[in-house]
Amino acid sequence: MINLIHDLSVEPYPYQKEGIAFGLQKKRLLIGDEPGLGKTLQSIGVVDCANAYPCLVVCPSSLKINWQREFEKFTDKKALVLENAVATTWPYLLRMGMHHVAIVNYESLRKYFVWDIRKKDFRLKDVVFNPHINLFKSIIIDESHRVKDPSAQQTKFARGIAEGKEYRILLSGTPVVNRPADLISQLSIMGRLQEFGGRSQFLAEYGGGESNSSERGFSKAEDDEPRNLEQLSQKLYSLCMIRREKAKVLSELPDKTRTDLYVEISNRDEYMLAEADLAEYLRTYQECDDIEIRRKMRMEALVKFMTLRSLSAKGKVKQAIDFAKNFLANGKPLILFCSLHEIVDQLKKAFPKAVTVTGRDSMTMKQAAVDAFQSGKTQLIICSIKAAGVGLTLTASSNVAFVEFPWTYSDCCQCEDRAHRIGQKDNVNCYYLIGKKTIDPVLYQIIHTKKSIANQIMATDDEIPTDEMYFEQLVNLFNQDYEEN
Repeated sequence: MINLIHDLSVEPYPYQKEGIAFGLQKKRLLIGDEPGLGKTLQSIGVVDCANAYPCLVVCPSSLKINWQREFEKFTDKKALVLENAVATTWPYLLRMGMHHVAIVNYESLRKYFVWDIRKKDFRLKDVVFNPHINLFKSIIIDESHRVKDPSAQQTKFARGIAEGKEYRILLSGTPVVNRPADLISQLSIMGRLQEFGGRSQFLAEYGGGESNSSERGFSKAEDDEPRNLEQLSQKLYSLCMIRREKAKVLSELPDKTRTDLYVEISNRDEYMLAEADLAEYLRTYQECDDIEIRRKMRMEALVKFMTLRSLSAKGKVKQAIDFAKNFLANGKPLILFCSLHEIVDQLKKAFPKAVTVTGRDSMTMKQAAVDAFQSGKTQLIICSIKAAGVGLTLTASSNVAFVEFPWTYSDCCQCEDRAHRIGQKDNVNCYYLIGKKTIDPVLYQIIHTKKSIANQIMATDDEIPTDEMYFEQLVNLFNQDYEEN
């Protein structure tokens, strides 16, 4: 049992304490745990125990708000998402201690941290970085397989920004995506590549490379062929990597874990108009004394609530695609729940190999989709809440994500339990993509914290419950949330 002294607001699981202790010892490392084992908490634990602030987090766009919330939930430190409003002031905010963590997505590295690039086909030495990057004492790079390509701009930027940082923590469920060479850039960012003899020696010993093979006396076929993988694995674990699988730590995990991922919506103006319209309508409703008129107004208000949920869902599609792409890059299958056909179509366009279970699919098509997913022929199944919320077994995945979510707790459980049922050997992770400053937090609160209300209602057809008690709770939470925002 590791006796880890920490100030985190939660008590990590024993294996997470092991990960934090490993990070404090190695300082420049890769946490390669399977998805759902808490790589985020472990990396935050390393930074916080080492007091390695200010800290920079580089992550996919869909996870920026989640990182901000996690830092502020687990520590007493303030985190700042880099956006236009703080484009020029973020260094001051960090220097003055008003914030301790800055969070940026991969696509914005150039915008915030690069002043100039001296050549069109540039190398790292041609990049002029913003000197304020020296403020950071630590860097966390989430989904670090995103920087496996040494020729990619984002890889070069990440490497330059990480240079000289005492703590460099990379997180990835699949650090080796296709071949050993995928590790080269990640090792370089950690400042560990020379411990493997440099790039040329790494390729010579472990293979899996594609370029410059003839210059080193290898045929392309020889250089492409991975080798000495057990030796590579032992060296990685010894020097800089820790990786655990769900199956090995299952006794420490609950059967089902829910994670709320807050994301920005892309249709903010349209959403705010509809939200203001509903708020005004509810004011009129609450001032009305006539029982029959109130009943009719309540039905109209329910329609407006459904419209808000739909608008929020449409605004989350881009972030949902980003989330799914990053998740699937970990090599794990995913069940994605939504409701609107329009959203199913956009997701299917982004993931042509995915299968669907929706109201538009025949029974034969639905069964074929389930069979393809259960047999491993496809990694993604897109399900409508109405068509796939009951009856199906999708135990090939232990990961469920909601772009839209049902109106009641019992229906959420029905969807989650497509994976969480007999035959499932793993802890099930349920991810809820919640639109920031939308109706989503209101619904999420009813579903998961007001279970006494939500549990009394069974919608099952994904229609909003018409029960008056449910409606009044929805109105109260909406009004409270609307006034705060």
